[in-house]
Amino acid sequence: MPEQASPPPQPESIRLGLNTFGDVTDDEDGRPLSQAQSIRNIVAEAVLADSLGLSYFGIGEHHTADFPLSAPDVVLGAIAARTSHIHLGSAVTVLSSDDPVRVFQRYATLDALSNGRAEVILGRGSSIESFPLFGYDLNDYDELFEEKVGLFAELLKEKPVTWSGNMRPALRNQEVFPHTEAGPIPTWIGVGGSPESVLRTARYDFSMMLAIIGGPAARFLPFATLYREELDRLGLPQRPIGVHSPGHIAQTDEQARGEFWPHYLEVFGRVSRQRGFRPPDRATFEREVGPYGALYVGSPETVARKIADTMKTLGATRFDLKYAMGGLAHERLMTNIELYGMRVAPLVRNLLAESDPR
Repeated sequence: MPEQASPPPQPESIRLGLNTFGDVTDDEDGRPLSQAQSIRNIVAEAVLADSLGLSYFGIGEHHTADFPLSAPDVVLGAIAARTSHIHLGSAVTVLSSDDPVRVFQRYATLDALSNGRAEVILGRGSSIESFPLFGYDLNDYDELFEEKVGLFAELLKEKPVTWSGNMRPALRNQEVFPHTEAGPIPTWIGVGGSPESVLRTARYDFSMMLAIIGGPAARFLPFATLYREELDRLGLPQRPIGVHSPGHIAQTDEQARGEFWPHYLEVFGRVSRQRGFRPPDRATFEREVGPYGALYVGSPETVARKIADTMKTLGATRFDLKYAMGGLAHERLMTNIELYGMRVAPLVRNLLAESDPR
């Protein structure tokens, strides 16, 4: 049976954002900056994104020397004080190794500081360094997330919570503060390719963020279809679907690929050795930056066409570009952000408006 086509995204509902894992960057001479300077630079990058009218700026939690942003919400608080419009949140929060009560409190506080601009993306954690760091057993990987996402869903109701489980002390008619002013914090679950994760996201009535870091976006269409069908089966309203993918933008395709490739090779080569999968080579890189790959690397026109095609294929209404790559200079990241906001975003909206059947 052919795969069910996704409903086309409506241009007025499109959200285009950015996210980073806090990658340590280099200076223009290729010398690594300090972790502290890399973190300070992220604030400046988010301020630029806000000035360009982008929809979202997210920071993914990690606990390594290459990705030292172990407290994203602290950095997001600093960003909130210097921005006015852009929504701020995680990309993702590793809920399995955190306390849902503290996650709720931190993002409710961010929501207050930002005047209602906080969001959160919850995930199990494809990077697992936080589990031993905080004393969690990886054998409990699935149970930890299932239990904690259930508690987080209760906390979002902002009413006294009575809850019990196996992985955390019970709560008895417990109120949790601060309360938000404008209702529940928008919550997403990051999904990397598991049907069980799709069904869980629908069951808790959360939005779904598809993390696509390899291969064609079309292979995720069954997950988008399953999510919509499960929401219908549960009698719940349709929720947004978003896409997270890495990329880099420069004036030309050749320049973007030349700037991105050596750093991509270094970072993914190191990760492949750590996790035991095949390291990238130039042929696989060229395939991923092509029309059917998961790397959005190229000129503004190339990247805009690819984003629009992905959103149409999946019926997604949100796209977050993972714009940083370890070793890229801060100045190049600022140019990347500027091109994304000033040229890619308008082109994507125009392309989707042209395909709107209304």
